[in-house]
Amino acid sequence: MSLTPAARRFADALTHGFPDPADGPLEAAALRRASSAGPPRGLPEVARVTDASAPGPPGVPPVPVRIYDPDPHGTDGDRPVVVFCHGGGWVMCGLDTHDGLCRELASRTGALVVSVDYRRAPEHRFPCALLDAYAVTGWAAGRARELRFDPSRLVVAGDSSGGNLAAAVALMARDDGNGPAIAAQLLVYPALDERLETASATEYATGFFHTTAHMRWYWQQYLGPDCDGADPRASPVCAGDLGGLPPALLILPECDPLRDEGQVYAERLRAAGGSAEVRVERGMFHGFLGGAGVLPEADAALGAAARWLLDI
Repeated sequence: MSLTPAARRFADALTHGFPDPADGPLEAAALRRASSAGPPRGLPEVARVTDASAPGPPGVPPVPVRIYDPDPHGTDGDRPVVVFCHGGGWVMCGLDTHDGLCRELASRTGALVVSVDYRRAPEHRFPCALLDAYAVTGWAAGRARELRFDPSRLVVAGDSSGGNLAAAVALMARDDGNGPAIAAQLLVYPALDERLETASATEYATGFFHTTAHMRWYWQQYLGPDCDGADPRASPVCAGDLGGLPPALLILPECDPLRDEGQVYAERLRAAGGSAEVRVERGMFHGFLGGAGVLPEADAALGAAARWLLDI
């Protein structure tokens, strides 16, 4: 299996100048510089984009957030709210790198989107990012009247490591008697299993921008030397019980080391009586949604995600 010609060109553009574990030890600073210099693209218009902050976990400073409101003067309180966690291996990226994707979600759905600028590893290891994401989710859930959304349509979403955080937030909310009521989880090529032992982790280990070696390094930065990667809050696919979780849509590229763990997670959700829809994008790679406007498959996947969100 291989990338489409357009996906190959886009992946190669992303790979150019991006540190490769094969060339020597990775450093967080170098990865952060590289992640902020991706291919340029146009940004969808959103009526109001506001930088704000939400209360953090106890004893932690407020968490920066960016709120995308496509209809700030409307009166429709029936729209969903999407709490979005950005990818980047828990180490890099932030509000700016995922600004385009959040704009796409807001403009295509009319939903309010709250993007979370959680603390990053290795300076802040597990569970810091997760606790930040959970705190913002709870904060957003309590502002339905002010922000004019339907509190029964609270969605957690994220790509890659952000998809990991979204799935873990859903688990935490299920197990927390006072947690927010989450209606759905949108997981875009999520990192769900620290073990990286699936067939796709071997088949697509190199040559498709995001490598298995990169992912192993990200997990090491996030977990540190003392954390058990089997903790379900770190590796949601390892949870003993996936019952009672909200419906999920998983968008998985065909040529991605993480593809199979996403499929396993969906299968386990269904086996536990839940709902999980999987969309495998043929000839695509980890990170392909950044090619909206360039890759037809990225636009199709975003369109499918928007339709799914509107049905929540």
